[in-house]
Amino acid sequence: MRRKSQILMTIVSLCALITLWSCSATRHVPRGKYMLDDVSIEISGDKSVSSHDLINYLKQSPNHEVLGFWKLQLGTYNLSGKDSTKWYNRWVRRMGQAPVIYSQSLTDASVRQLRLALVNRGYLEAEVTADTMMMPAEKKIKVAYKINTGEPRRIAIIRHEIPDSAVRKLILADSAQFSIHPGDRFDRDNLDSERALITQRLREHGYYSFNKEYITFYADTSEFNKDVDLTLTVRAPRNSANKPQPADSTTNHNIYYINKVYFVTSNSGYNSSSDIAGDTVVYKDITVIYGKDHYLKPGILQQKCFITPGSLYRASDVDRTYEALARLGILKSINIELVPTGSENGRHELDAYILLARNKKQSVTFDVEGTNSEGDFGFGLGATYQHRNLAKGSQLLTARLRMNYESLSGKFNGLINDRYTEYAGEIGITFPKFEFPFASQSVKHKLNVDTEFALSFNYQERPEYTRIIAGAAWKYKWVNRNNTRRHNFDLIDINYVYLPESTLDFLDQIAPDNPLLRYSYEDHFIMSMAYRYYYTNKRIPSSLLRKYTLQPRVYTLRASVETAGNLLYAISSLSNARKDNGSYNVFGINYSQYVKGEVDYAITRNFNQRHSLAFHAGAGIGVPYGNSTVLPFEKRFYAGGANGVRGWGVRTLGPGSYDSRNSVTDFINQCGDIRLDLSLEYRSKLFWVIEGGVFVDAGNIWTIRNYENQPGGMFHLDTFWKQIAAAYGLGLRFDFTYFLLRLDLGMKAHNPATGQERWPIVHPNWHRDATFHFAVGYPF
Repeated sequence: MRRKSQILMTIVSLCALITLWSCSATRHVPRGKYMLDDVSIEISGDKSVSSHDLINYLKQSPNHEVLGFWKLQLGTYNLSGKDSTKWYNRWVRRMGQAPVIYSQSLTDASVRQLRLALVNRGYLEAEVTADTMMMPAEKKIKVAYKINTGEPRRIAIIRHEIPDSAVRKLILADSAQFSIHPGDRFDRDNLDSERALITQRLREHGYYSFNKEYITFYADTSEFNKDVDLTLTVRAPRNSANKPQPADSTTNHNIYYINKVYFVTSNSGYNSSSDIAGDTVVYKDITVIYGKDHYLKPGILQQKCFITPGSLYRASDVDRTYEALARLGILKSINIELVPTGSENGRHELDAYILLARNKKQSVTFDVEGTNSEGDFGFGLGATYQHRNLAKGSQLLTARLRMNYESLSGKFNGLINDRYTEYAGEIGITFPKFEFPFASQSVKHKLNVDTEFALSFNYQERPEYTRIIAGAAWKYKWVNRNNTRRHNFDLIDINYVYLPESTLDFLDQIAPDNPLLRYSYEDHFIMSMAYRYYYTNKRIPSSLLRKYTLQPRVYTLRASVETAGNLLYAISSLSNARKDNGSYNVFGINYSQYVKGEVDYAITRNFNQRHSLAFHAGAGIGVPYGNSTVLPFEKRFYAGGANGVRGWGVRTLGPGSYDSRNSVTDFINQCGDIRLDLSLEYRSKLFWVIEGGVFVDAGNIWTIRNYENQPGGMFHLDTFWKQIAAAYGLGLRFDFTYFLLRLDLGMKAHNPATGQERWPIVHPNWHRDATFHFAVGYPF
């Protein structure tokens, strides 16, 4: 009874606080003015027109509402006093949002913009009016925009008037790819998109000087007829005085070819129209003009250039050259200028000037961090050295050194711990081209791929054991210019774990009957091959326009497949090698054999600049076979944590209905071969840099076999759905533009572990069911 009274008092207090904020909402509204309290859009006529799509055309909107009813930013602003000279008032106002004062002129402008938007969509008879409802006592006003769309105009026929026969032939040859067709709504945005597509096609066939302004659509409309007769006209090029030719002019557009290609490696106020000065080197079909520093070899520049002298101009060749050169880390900026050189023998030509600016060759960074793992304090020191132009070919050399120290105060199975030290080193070199034995130069030129070679070494020392982890890798990666599509192919990735002989007693004590724990501390060898793919439709805002266009939907796809041990197993089988305890060895060590696949998909629906809904689904499976009966510990899946089911800590959920009684000693068993993750998260901007989140997570991991040390963890098709854990929670995010800090509080909703309360959402317990997470970036 007492607990119910406390809950009731809390609700009453919250309601009182909200009421207080509501009553003071207009305290900063000047006398004789009204605060814009609400705006609505009512549509009659064509039901396919959504009011949500028209909101962005409004010139004035009310203050932002959290969860659809709470004007938190306005309430924060109203906590300030009226004296703006005091620092406290200025600080509070910066975090909040001033009340939106109603403007009749902005309302009239909104009416005009709404009608113009509808006309552009084909609703030529659309009517828009604005009704206002004043509340003088409250100093508030509401505005309702009423829209009658009328019937849309539709395209009846499309004609083409193109005097230039070559241009006409190219355009009509791709008519199957036209984005507008008879019967479509007369939408001017679609017409503009068609102009851009036609221009892109022509610029792929040598029409360098062609732009979409040469394309015009003429629409024949009638007041009594809803059909539109559309005529596509391509005008002749401008004359020598840069004036448009008459519509019936027979002057043709020019096709351009590439004449010469110049690389200017020291771009400092260079003007391509002036005389070229510098140390000139001619290499194959390019000319390189060096400044004081010959920091790039001509061969690497020629290999990254897809603009070829004598070839037809293509816009895609310019884009490919930008993309290839952007992958050279020694370059800070790239600019390509194409300059017409006139015509010779009736052939129009272009000179390409590729202007480059150099980046810093070398850099050194240091990092220091403190750690606290369950009361054991420690620190880490690290240093990273980079050379971006090792052999004047933009080869990137990266060397990392790290030392970690941790004092061990507890006890582990009766063994007294003292300290843990770790020394790690990694060195790698990345070539900005495809490297493979016997690969020809033409193949290297066509494949826009980076090649990476890396070696790593890790030395770990504890009172119980000394462990050495060594690795080697040969990898390929390629990224498109906008960084929306990435491919990674690991041709060879070797991991070798070695423990000295003195650790055998340690293994017998901590894991006499646990193969998972023994495997993670025994000598083992992994030689794997993997492919990873990443794709997103997220657009990068233009730094030139400094304008960000909100994308209604942003999605990301990640997929990977990895396999290990197949080559070694084939060699062992063909050579009739001996098996040791049913497994083949290499260098006296068992090697792993498995296949593993993962896929993750996330989509964010942005309702406006302040509200969004994000969904994520992920799954993975790993199957050991041949030389292995269990996946390597580091390759297995785990559940929980800041990016998983947030009602659980990292590695504290699953597999299946496995019940972990001790998170310290049982974490080794909380891994699996199958994973499933589902999340739904609502995000809303609150005030200042603070963003709120409400989320629901579900998922778990399972094993594909019935392992003795993981009872209840095996995947069964008819029962796995009962073992899907669920959580809910709230989060705060601090968006500092360049990085985002995230604080999430997750609560268990459904716990599949045997012996635990299955539905703690009915009787939540903060100590038992709540988990707090701190992370950088969104969970998906």
